[in-house]
Amino acid sequence: MKRIGMLTSGGDCQALNAAMRGVVKTLFNGKEKVEIYGFLDGYKGLIYGNYRQLSGNDFSGILTKGGTILGSSRTPFKTIQDPDENGLNKVEAMKKNYAKLKLDCLVILGGNGTHKTANLLRQEGLNVVTLPKTIDNDLWGTDMTFGFQSAVNVATDAIDCIHTTAASHGRVFIVEVMGHKVGWLTLNAGMAGGADIILLPEIPYDINKVIKKIEEREKNGSRFTIIAVAEGAISKEDAALSKKEYKKKMTNYQFPSVSYEVAAAIQEKTGREVRVTVPGHTQRGGSPCPYDRVFASRLGAEAGKLIMDGEYGFMVGYKNREIVKVPLEEVAGKLKMVEPDASIVKEAKLLGICFGD
Repeated sequence: MKRIGMLTSGGDCQALNAAMRGVVKTLFNGKEKVEIYGFLDGYKGLIYGNYRQLSGNDFSGILTKGGTILGSSRTPFKTIQDPDENGLNKVEAMKKNYAKLKLDCLVILGGNGTHKTANLLRQEGLNVVTLPKTIDNDLWGTDMTFGFQSAVNVATDAIDCIHTTAASHGRVFIVEVMGHKVGWLTLNAGMAGGADIILLPEIPYDINKVIKKIEEREKNGSRFTIIAVAEGAISKEDAALSKKEYKKKMTNYQFPSVSYEVAAAIQEKTGREVRVTVPGHTQRGGSPCPYDRVFASRLGAEAGKLIMDGEYGFMVGYKNREIVKVPLEEVAGKLKMVEPDASIVKEAKLLGICFGD
């Protein structure tokens, strides 16, 4: 009999339940008897022994359900080896609870930080298989993460809805899309929603070039402009600052986010009316889209197969339209960024989209 632990860590997203369902259904359809233990609220559940045994019924009817039936939380990797407030060694506690349940494998669903900790547990001798979850699509070693396409759909819908009111009132509208360090979500939603300007963390912007694009559109008869801005978009001036200088600036930052800073600059320099819309956590919520349901199920099925075959220490990823296994040590600590000269960026520019560079 195999005993499998499972947890979801970091920010939630659509299709977490679908992915877990894929793992469990595959294992239950195998020849060997399986027991599933779900750790609640991410790594916290593994640290403090907060878990429950799950049956097949727990995974019935959850394919279309967003969020995670196990709950999630953020347990930063940078403090994972620091004792908690009571002096508990968190890594040793996770190893102890793994051994207590006599687990054969721990299935971990999460993003970049989650994979750093997963790789640490692998180095500590635990059998680990991971699944790539994040709306940011920024995990190294996979072309796609589940949750991404669903989030693109939500962000695109927001931009679509803004188009009609922007056109009616002849305004500049900014839609702020999630993504602190990586701009895949903003890039794809911006292109899908017909944004005229897209500002990404990887491509520092010049506000004067943003304004020039707005003025060009007005000169050509367009009464409105749609700007898709990533949470982590940064100006060329700020990008040139040292980390210390930038941190000092942010301590006295007067805007709720960069979108409001961009809006204020446009209003000051042009006199144009600018509105900011922030879809926020709606991008992580709701039911997974059909693509993510299929994709997460495929990843889950392959993870189940790895467990049945006794192959551990891998993330199940997606490369060149095929499901693949990627060694965890190759994934942990790496981000898949939008390269400024990537083909998708060049093609967006051919369409007339401005990146402010």
